[in-house]
Amino acid sequence: MSAVIVFCSLSILLVAGKIIRVAIPVLQRLYLPSSVIGGAVGLLMISLLGDKLPSGVIPAMKQLPGFLINVIFAALFLGTVTPGLKAIFKMALPQLCMGQMLAWGQYVIGLGITGFLLIPLFGVNPAFGNLLEIGFEGGHGTVGGMSGTFNQYWNDGIALGYTVATGGMIFGILLGMALINWALNKKIISSVRTFNERDRSEKLGIYREQDRPEAGKQTVFSDSIDSLAWHIALIGLSIFLGFIILKCLQTAEIKLFPDNQTRLFSGFPLFPLCMIGGVIIQQFCQKMKVEYLIDHGQMQRLSGAALDFLVVSAVATIQLSVVAENYLPLLILMAAGVIWSVILLLFVAPKIFKQAWFECAIAEFGQGLGVTATGLMLLRTVDPENKTVAAASFGYKQLIHEPVMGGGLWTAFALTLVFSFGWMPVWIFCTVMLIVWGIISLILIRKH
Repeated sequence: MSAVIVFCSLSILLVAGKIIRVAIPVLQRLYLPSSVIGGAVGLLMISLLGDKLPSGVIPAMKQLPGFLINVIFAALFLGTVTPGLKAIFKMALPQLCMGQMLAWGQYVIGLGITGFLLIPLFGVNPAFGNLLEIGFEGGHGTVGGMSGTFNQYWNDGIALGYTVATGGMIFGILLGMALINWALNKKIISSVRTFNERDRSEKLGIYREQDRPEAGKQTVFSDSIDSLAWHIALIGLSIFLGFIILKCLQTAEIKLFPDNQTRLFSGFPLFPLCMIGGVIIQQFCQKMKVEYLIDHGQMQRLSGAALDFLVVSAVATIQLSVVAENYLPLLILMAAGVIWSVILLLFVAPKIFKQAWFECAIAEFGQGLGVTATGLMLLRTVDPENKTVAAASFGYKQLIHEPVMGGGLWTAFALTLVFSFGWMPVWIFCTVMLIVWGIISLILIRKH
């Protein structure tokens, strides 16, 4: 019964979030997603009525993001036929440099501030610094996916991670729009469609009937299997492959190192391996020449639906008491992360990118603070008709960046490593990686 209540409650919150966004123009102007608004309504309701809700509802709601992130990562590359790594690097290396410096810098700043400042002053957990990249670059889904690791080592990390993710999304949108207005006044960009220039349907976030895009193509006849069910099943199969990979890694670690007290894969999250499972299925279909059976449009819609339900459940279940106890360290951490993103955009991006530097950089800025969707929203604002190379460059860069950072393999490993070996070794490694990408960027700058 609790599953029914959870599903209905989240559906009500999403609809309420959309209605509130339509009714309040300032929320439209701020481009706040309905899922965040609905989640805030849910957070208020749970705070007021938490004791009166049926038992099991809130725990079930808290577990949902950890499951839905598996769906999102499993669908990431399904239906996408990608070029080789050499071609991707050639087309997207400047974008990759920007994204990697931003992400590694979040670790260097987050872990450094935590180790050198926040631990001595406030006694925070050593993994507090990981929250910057997990929450900003990874977002609510990544925090939810790491819930197993957090529950094993640090329960309060989930609530704090959701708070950083929510703050990052809001900062990303508000600062991103402010930077776009600055660039417009400086005549750095010219293709911006301001909020006032948009028609009423765009402001409300509703497609006009004649402009509605397709949600995807059906690839199989419904008398054999419904096309949507087929794509959901492929996502499920990708998650299953990821689960098998995780169990094999855990078993191999025990067999190879039976005497070790530290187990890197015991708390390793499932979702990065679901992405690998999806890649395996996509590659298999390409080898068998049946890749036409997978439509990326349908995968994107399934992934988007999972993300909306994930965000609304994540925001609604934030533990305000934990946030209140750590508000000052959180503010210091997030402020440092925001400053790093702004510095990269204003002072590094103009030198790295050979053309359309602001369009390319604002996408990275949005992703670095508020996940990929925010980056794409800001990019669409400055380049609505894809007249620059930014959209293609950003898309190709994701093929290399996503498997590693922002919820990728390193994001998962870094948290486990901090819990196992402390923050200092991880901070040193991240500093080295930031220097490496800085050197690559300097080489690019010299070529330009």
